[in-house]
Amino acid sequence: MSKKGVLLVNLGTPDSPSTADVRKYLREFLMDPLVIDINPIGRTLLVKGIIAPTRGPKSAKLYQAIWDEKTGSPLLYYSQLQQKLLQEKLGDDYVVELGMRYQSPSIASALQRLKDALIYDIVVIPLFPQYASASTGSVYDKVMELVQQWMTKPTIRFINSFHDNELMIETFADNARKYKPETYDHILFSFHGLPQRQLIKSDHTHQTCLKAADCCKTLTDSNRFCYSAQSHHTAKLIAKKLNIPKEKYMVCFQSRLGNDPWVQPYTVDVVRNMAKEGKKRLLVFCPAFVADCLETIYEVPVEYGTEFKALGGEEVQLVESLNDSPKFIDALENMVRSE
Repeated sequence: MSKKGVLLVNLGTPDSPSTADVRKYLREFLMDPLVIDINPIGRTLLVKGIIAPTRGPKSAKLYQAIWDEKTGSPLLYYSQLQQKLLQEKLGDDYVVELGMRYQSPSIASALQRLKDALIYDIVVIPLFPQYASASTGSVYDKVMELVQQWMTKPTIRFINSFHDNELMIETFADNARKYKPETYDHILFSFHGLPQRQLIKSDHTHQTCLKAADCCKTLTDSNRFCYSAQSHHTAKLIAKKLNIPKEKYMVCFQSRLGNDPWVQPYTVDVVRNMAKEGKKRLLVFCPAFVADCLETIYEVPVEYGTEFKALGGEEVQLVESLNDSPKFIDALENMVRSE
């Protein structure tokens, strides 16, 4: 019996924390038309003329702060662990490969290995729990762009999103319990941000997105492709699992880029307001990430934590991501076998 293939895809990471490699990564990442969805000339001038040259050295210092001498990039380290553990879980009837949407290992190299292994039935799992055109959608496009060049096209199935996956929700809850969430003044669910214009484009009805202040807080048929609505739903499920009351948690969005309005509220503003309100201890989940990375292990405890303490707060505690949790590997296995 022929083997089946699994392609795990995460966002990507620089090959090293050097300024040159970080600039290379930023150029590839931000030149994706689904990431910065403006006209090509404007995107080229913005990314290659402004962002990469100016942010490269700054971002390199941040990557240096999280880079491990032995294991390198945390994102790549945990992604490779997830690949290894899923391969062990699925057994010899499957071949599991890992690709990064940007940089190494590339999606092209992962697909080529599946092709060389004579795999003609592939499940693609973009490792982004909540669907967004700039992440999951970009993986779809890249995979199909590469496969369309093959003379023989394999059967390909994509996991669109897994924002409500029970085992994923349980893993985040398990990771939080050791910190005793009930002892914190407030709980934040901080998701990666997106420009509001991308949410509007995902509204197939053209009648829902941002038409009301609470349009994202309940997942419905009309907003089920909305990244923000899926994010709110993920937070609601984790909070329910941990018995966190509505008044004690908030959904917010981090990593804003540029001056255009992004999904709100912004995490940095929420952290500042919490300090001004006299909150002393914050517990922060980042459920848009399946592996710890710059946005989790640096942005939350270091950047937000430093500002929170400067304003009178005492602690910003990050809840670790899914990483190599056995339950998350079980979740991935179930996704593959159900396809």
